[in-house]
Amino acid sequence: MAIMQVAVRKASLICPKTRLNTQILSTLSTKTADDKESEQVNIRSHSAGLPQFLENWTRSTFRHVGYGLVALSTVSFPIFDEILVTSTLTALTGAYWYVGLRDIRQHQQTIRRNFPVLGNVRYLLEMIRPEIRQYFVESDDEAVPFDRNHRVIAYQRSKGVNATMAFGTRRDVNAIGYEWVNHSLYPTKIDAKEQRVMIGRNNPQWCTQPYSSSLLNISAMSYGALSDRAILALSSGAKLGQFSHNTGEGGISDFHKEGGADLIWNIGTAYFGCGKFADGGVRVFDPDMFAENSVHAKMMEIKLSQGAKPAHGGMLPKEKISPNIAKARNLEFPVLEDCHSPARHNAFSNPTEMCHFMQQLRTLSNGKPVGIKLCLGQPEEFCSMVKAFLETGIHPDFITVDGAEGGTGAAPPEFSNSVGTPLVEGLTFVHSLLVGVGLRHPTDKSNSKVSLIASGKVLTGFSMYKNFALGADVCNAARSFLFSLGCIQALKCNTNTCPTGITTQDPELSWGLDPRYKQVRVANFHRATVESCVELMEATGRTSWATIQPHHVLRRVGLGVSKPYEEIFDHLQVKQGELLEDKGPRSLLRVWHNSISENWKLDSH
Repeated sequence: MAIMQVAVRKASLICPKTRLNTQILSTLSTKTADDKESEQVNIRSHSAGLPQFLENWTRSTFRHVGYGLVALSTVSFPIFDEILVTSTLTALTGAYWYVGLRDIRQHQQTIRRNFPVLGNVRYLLEMIRPEIRQYFVESDDEAVPFDRNHRVIAYQRSKGVNATMAFGTRRDVNAIGYEWVNHSLYPTKIDAKEQRVMIGRNNPQWCTQPYSSSLLNISAMSYGALSDRAILALSSGAKLGQFSHNTGEGGISDFHKEGGADLIWNIGTAYFGCGKFADGGVRVFDPDMFAENSVHAKMMEIKLSQGAKPAHGGMLPKEKISPNIAKARNLEFPVLEDCHSPARHNAFSNPTEMCHFMQQLRTLSNGKPVGIKLCLGQPEEFCSMVKAFLETGIHPDFITVDGAEGGTGAAPPEFSNSVGTPLVEGLTFVHSLLVGVGLRHPTDKSNSKVSLIASGKVLTGFSMYKNFALGADVCNAARSFLFSLGCIQALKCNTNTCPTGITTQDPELSWGLDPRYKQVRVANFHRATVESCVELMEATGRTSWATIQPHHVLRRVGLGVSKPYEEIFDHLQVKQGELLEDKGPRSLLRVWHNSISENWKLDSH
């Protein structure tokens, strides 16, 4: 205490202005023990930021207010002549007591036990917070996963509304991360309908039925994750717009077939639609069933992993499995157990076996294109896979590279937020490696033996153009097409309560989605987005998607510093086939040398 008083006196000599402050400090320092004890006793009187009546609300207060309401209800009968007034007051009193006593007696939520009745307001506000934020608080460019500016683009294009912008860009063109393309003084003229990709054409030794793909298609979303009407609307819209619809790993449903779209059959680890149960309840691949159902698909895609939850299995609760879902997945109905998808395949255990499995699917499907889908994980493992392509002479007709930013109906937050490689890094690595071993052409991608499909937050023509510059031949989109169906980004995909009837199996909610009307919106969105990408090709002097290169897209990486993507990722400078000569960018060579060439087991790391 003496030291503090000396410090106060010294501080008062510094300047007159500090004397008042030092007097206050002196007063505080000389408080008695009784004063401090009083402060501790009355600590609740200091507001924590809540209104005073909320902090003072207790179980005792609840009862006193309740007694008052009972008394008011009792005396209201002789006072008010209107029976409606007295009945309403009595009903409110009864509801008040019911809710309050229920709150006190439950043991799960402390807030409700300590603040009966009023505590429920907290949970009500928490429940409607996303909607309040979306409609009244957030700015047009800050929401996630998709900001309002991008959602509006999808809505407008799906409705056929003019999506032009007035008064110039709203973006900060000097901000780090800003991206753009440089236009040409000599724009070209391109027919958007002719911009298609022939997948499998350059592999005539095994692909006898190559597929002519649109530049933009619907990415993998399973029937079960999506409602029957949503699947029907997407498939019908894809047929209307002449583009493909990926089934997702849930199998080919009657609604996929009814829509009539070109289907890409996604074959997952549970082999839905092409598998059966073996001993121990494990699902195994069934060649005969695959051959029977392959007639409905244009291409086959072996799913190794997906961006939203790579290396993680899936589970569909048995309560959500309807007769139609069970039929699509080749499950007996009624289903007595939850439907699980393992984290890995059991039809193969290493890259060499996977290559032979791909060849088996080609044979069973009479020469249709077969590819794989993955989110890039450990790059050495992908290098081992590519070495197996070279050693066996068997490679996929296409590879779908899914970015870690991809969406899903439900995934653990750790996997959605922190596992897997984002699309830009994953796509550039896969493209560069395949160029380095001679399976991709660096300047004319249409001459590549392995086509690349990019998926991950593709919504605008620029996002498509950027993916083409980084090595893609085709783009897939999932959530963007859901916006065209009317998705409002309510973020309730995992609750079976999607208000737009898209990601729910509740017939009361899915009833509101009319496929006959929504299919037109799906086709509209596709056409407008592809046309916007083609317009960028024309503006930059390109004649085809195949000639768009990494130097055509620039990114600001610092104050006054911008670089084309081929300088940001040096592995994009690799020359065709030079990895086989032990040449190429150092970063790519290092990973290539660190990988092993054969007998690489999925469980060896």
